[in-house]
Amino acid sequence: MDVADLKVVAAVARHGSMNKAASELNTVQSNVSARIRSLEDELGVTLFQRSAKGVQVTPAGRRILPFAARLSKLLLDASSAARDDGHPKGVLEIGTLETTLALRLPRLIAQFAKAYPEVRPVVRTGTTCSLIQGVIDCKLEGAFVAGPVNHPELHSEEAFREELVLVTSPALRSLDDVAAVENLKTVVFRIGCSYRQRLDTLLTSLGIVAPEPLEFGSIEAIIACVSAGVGVTLLPRGVVAAAAREGLVAVHELAPELAEVETVFVRRIDGYFSSALATFLHSVRLDAVSALPAATL
Repeated sequence: MDVADLKVVAAVARHGSMNKAASELNTVQSNVSARIRSLEDELGVTLFQRSAKGVQVTPAGRRILPFAARLSKLLLDASSAARDDGHPKGVLEIGTLETTLALRLPRLIAQFAKAYPEVRPVVRTGTTCSLIQGVIDCKLEGAFVAGPVNHPELHSEEAFREELVLVTSPALRSLDDVAAVENLKTVVFRIGCSYRQRLDTLLTSLGIVAPEPLEFGSIEAIIACVSAGVGVTLLPRGVVAAAAREGLVAVHELAPELAEVETVFVRRIDGYFSSALATFLHSVRLDAVSALPAATL
């Protein structure tokens, strides 16, 4: 088995078709089929189940897919390292939480892009779980996620600290009012979001059995639903500050153990640390220091 074999496996798994994989790899279907059969014979396992509708990756095939991504990334890193003369340039692909993108990154990325025009930032959003997996699978150079993160393959450093608040419709003036609501609903990001886990903990402390959540993909949609009285949510104070000032939502402070959350930046320990990423993280650190009160400096 070599890198070329793994690239074929990854292409077939991605498309669910030998023919489409062949098109991507600029070869013919018979070559792809022969390579897969040869690799299956070598390993003694079936990597794909064939049917009239196409092919489906087997558990054994799924287990080797991460290695295909890592090896492809390793080759790309080697090429990038050879060309990296210390001047930031090229694509910088990072991930972030929706809340961090809304609250922290626009100004930082704008300043960075202006200072280093040869870098093209690409930002992907997701939940903490999906972003961490993206970094582990070498699909992202790094990501801003909810901390703490303890993983043997990842380096983690604190980037920001946020205060979480319970957000409700203006009609609910206290936590007692929230506890009194019948059939309370939560309005949250999709599964894998660490904030929804904290929200469930809070509701349990209020004697509320965590209800089936309503899942949305954007901050705007969540705030609009909460404002309309559809349910409650948990978000950083800065994200909902404008809506609270306009009277669209009510904000309820929480105990420190539930309110305080750190946003960390994670990257693979063995990943290539490009000049672009190093310079961007330096900008993040400087911004965090400049935001501290003078007494803490």
